[in-house]
This record gives sequence, C-alpha cells and structure tokens, in this order.
Amino acid sequence: MIQPASAGEAHKRLADAHALVSTDASVSSRPAPPSTRRPASSSAKGPYYVDFRARTAASWGHAFVWYGKTSERAVEVAGLTPAGDTLAYVLGHLTWVPSETGASYGDLDPEYLTASYRVYLNEPDARRVFAYIKQLQASSPVWNAETTNCTGFIGNIAGFMGLKVPPRWQRPENFVNSLKQMNGARRMVQLSPEQ
Repeated sequence: MIQPASAGEAHKRLADAHALVSTDASVSSRPAPPSTRRPASSSAKGPYYVDFRARTAASWGHAFVWYGKTSERAVEVAGLTPAGDTLAYVLGHLTWVPSETGASYGDLDPEYLTASYRVYLNEPDARRVFAYIKQLQASSPVWNAETTNCTGFIGNIAGFMGLKVPPRWQRPENFVNSLKQMNGARRMVQLSPEQ
C-alpha cells in the first residue's frame, strides 16, 4: 500500500537515504579477504550505479531504483506509484490513476528492503541511463496495477540498459531476484552504441 508522505517527511527520508547509501555501498563493496581477492575485482565496478530494489508494502510490495555516483552520498530514487491515498491504489486496480515517479513511503528504509540488484556503469553510460530515467519519469503520468506498474517501470530501465528482463506481472521481490538471476548477477553494464 502506498502512503503519501508530507514534504517535510520526504526531505527527512531523502537525507536519511544519503546516509544509507554510503552504508549500503560500503557493505556491498567490502573487499574479500586477501587470500581470495582477485586483482581485477576492483576495476569491475564503475563510478556510477543503478540499484534495482524491492520492498515490502501493505499489499504486493513495491519495485523502484536507486541511482547515483558511488563516491557521493546523494541518491536519486525513481519508481511508479499511484498518486494519493488508498482510494487511488484501489481504483488503480480497475482503471488508470495519476501517478508519482519519485521516492515513495518506505523506499529509503532498509528494514523494508526485500531484494536488491546493483549494477555499475561508466560515466558516459550513466549519463545516458540517468537521462532515460528522468525521461521515463516525465512520461509516466498514470499507474495501473495490471499494465503500467512499478515492475514494468523498472523493467523499462533494465531493458534500456541492455539487461534481460523477466515478465513484469510478478511480485516486486520476485521480479528483482529474477532480473538478477537472468543476468547472471553481472555487476557491470556497458550500453551498446545504438542505445
């Protein structure tokens, strides 16, 4: 269930996210013990990332992305949710309702996280992907549980990046885990020149 957040609460959650990103990034990029460390492993990560994420919610859950620069604490959040309260969510199972495409309640709280798949990009590719995410946010005015939902939204981002994309009609946690599995948990993405 999507719950609207006040402007003050949204700013606080964004500030909390800055702290979480540095914690999350340091945990996920912690080097292996020297005896098992491969010399090329540190060069496999780019300075930018897109983190496909899923979290719990009162209903099916929610899928969204965090993206940004690994050396910065700032994080951008993009996802597709119904704008408004419970009524918009319920109506969105019958028809299209207005949407929101930024951070929603719970996207910045680690205790709600159920799945995550982070991939890294070089700077030129990150510029293209981040511009695509912004374009997708600007061109996604409606939400519908069956056709234009959160898994479809992040699936469009994954497809643009050249990743294999699972069927979008599944729970967000399953979608993110399938995305990771279908792509062999690969950590680095390089866009083709046509993208």
